[in-house]
Amino acid sequence: MALDITGLQVIYEDNHLIAVNKPARMLVHGDSSGDTPLVDYVKQYIKMRYGKPGDVFLGVVHRLDRPVSGTIVFARTSKALSRMPKLFANREIKKTYWAISKKRPQPLEGHLKHYLIKDNAKNMAKALDKPSRRNPDAKLAELDYKMIGEVSGNHLIEVNPLTGRPHQIRVQLASMGCIIVGDVKYGFPRMQWKGNINLHSRGLEFIHPVKKELVKIVADPPKNDQIWRMFNEGGFW
Repeated sequence: MALDITGLQVIYEDNHLIAVNKPARMLVHGDSSGDTPLVDYVKQYIKMRYGKPGDVFLGVVHRLDRPVSGTIVFARTSKALSRMPKLFANREIKKTYWAISKKRPQPLEGHLKHYLIKDNAKNMAKALDKPSRRNPDAKLAELDYKMIGEVSGNHLIEVNPLTGRPHQIRVQLASMGCIIVGDVKYGFPRMQWKGNINLHSRGLEFIHPVKKELVKIVADPPKNDQIWRMFNEGGFW
């Protein structure tokens, strides 16, 4: 059955890659919930736009947490699918996120380094200041951040993660007291509308794995979120 793709925001497209602006609360890839994942909507878009019969090839290169919105790239060819994950693994992709916190970060700009432990049963991560013998599986997590705006007691923080650990930005910002608005899993006191959190994958920058050209992809935050709208009206994008 055909999917309704009228709301799909395609922000980059060529023969090898396609990038979309993921809505908050949408899965990237299918899971036990049975909800239709983003990858299926993108396949439907390609099928309709190019009149492709049968199945459409589309590879999942990376993921975003379900409540997170923003830039996500898929591979349209096997060559791109084999090369893009290596760019992520080798830290050859600059990732930019925007997060909103009620607390002003102190200092306003800095570098965070932790060792993360994943609790699979709770689907949460815990940040340690240093590795220990008790937690030999803890993974190094690093990011750079800076506050770039403030509106009505909400602080806009730009984050550049240097590693790609699960829940990294969420738990590292929470560890410095800057809990992301709506992120009840990491300590925010109340849930947002539909369970969204104000964390957005603003963009990616990398050398194209096939064409070897610089690619810059940018996604605007959700227009249907009141806090993001305030920052938009303030001229932040």
